[in-house]
Amino acid sequence: MYVGLGILDLELPHVHDLKAKRRVVRSLIDRLHDRHRISAAETGMQDRMQRAEIGVAVVTGNAAAAQQILDEVLRLADEESEAVVLGWEPQILEEGG
Repeated sequence: MYVGLGILDLELPHVHDLKAKRRVVRSLIDRLHDRHRISAAETGMQDRMQRAEIGVAVVTGNAAAAQQILDEVLRLADEESEAVVLGWEPQILEEGG
């Protein structure tokens, strides 16, 4: 079993209130979950209006599948017109054997 993990660090330059931030972050999290059935949540920077941190996790049967999904997470985040990806920290862990 392989676990793919990643932390997206996002800048939200056009967000000026909590409602707008929540809309952008929720939209991205929903798309990640709907397209890939991964776990995703806002995991940090809740106190910063124009920044967001989203953590993702996926469990797969092989490392290549985990890598493919993590690559897709970054692609979807890059396509978000209201967010700029400042950082992406993916990793794949092998469990069991």
